[in-house]
Amino acid sequence: MRGKVFVAGHRGLVGSAIVRRLAREPGVDVVVRTRAEVDLCDRAAVQAFFAAERPTHVFLAAAKVGGILANSTYPADFIRDNLLIQLNVIDAARDHGVEKLAFLGSSCIYPKMAPQPIREEYLLTGALEPTNAPYAVAKIAGITMVDAYRKQHGFHGISLMPTNLYGPFDNFDLQSSHVLPAMIRKLHEAKARGDATVTMWGTGTPKREFLHVDDLADASVFLMERYDEPGVVNVGTGEDLSIRELAELVARVVAFEGELVWDTTKPDGTPRKLLDVSKLSGLGWRARVGLEEGVRTTYAWFRENVARG
Repeated sequence: MRGKVFVAGHRGLVGSAIVRRLAREPGVDVVVRTRAEVDLCDRAAVQAFFAAERPTHVFLAAAKVGGILANSTYPADFIRDNLLIQLNVIDAARDHGVEKLAFLGSSCIYPKMAPQPIREEYLLTGALEPTNAPYAVAKIAGITMVDAYRKQHGFHGISLMPTNLYGPFDNFDLQSSHVLPAMIRKLHEAKARGDATVTMWGTGTPKREFLHVDDLADASVFLMERYDEPGVVNVGTGEDLSIRELAELVARVVAFEGELVWDTTKPDGTPRKLLDVSKLSGLGWRARVGLEEGVRTTYAWFRENVARG
């Protein structure tokens, strides 16, 4: 891949990782804009940006994202903003001759009770998780739009479905973060206070898959260069572990020596959520960052950039 590459959402977890990965690609000129510079919800601003910069490739990693609380409180914002971002960027990419676009989705758009491991063809075969349905519907619309533009206009667009992500620039806010960064912060602060115990939600038995965001970035570049088909491609490790095992791993990395206590009155969530990555493996790509290695580097980043004291 050579040319001018626009990374939409470059300040986020995924976009920042793609920018880091593209820095190793010869012949690539990375273009980024902050929201203050180009509001992706503003159609005229997006069209003017594409007309001026003429990117050859686009990674669409910009999105309004949040946890259960944010999704439940602002459902209209989640569906509206994400639909606008996708419509404006995909339209501008087609209008201004972009060679190829990679759309970044999320595994949370699969049916809540999808069989495990989740194959790409399970999309739209069952009911969504109600708490994030507006976000999921917007992302499904983005995938459908990419495929429709391919069919009608010959537009080269691909859609990637990553599993649970973590890494540098993650959200470590205990009120809105996902499970892994929340554990890092919770156990780090408990260690700093000298707490004897830390309480975790649920039984610890649900199983989850985690992919380091640098692996997703590498897969995104790999697929941009080698893949050009409709539909979606799962991006994950193909391996999972229990929430209890994850908590024990994070405690080990953080060096928290107290006891983990499980509050079984709190909900567990879906028993298992694992992606089938055989399609991606068949193309020749596999994740490289082991979970413990990834948690260690993420914890180091957290201590350097987020933690106090």
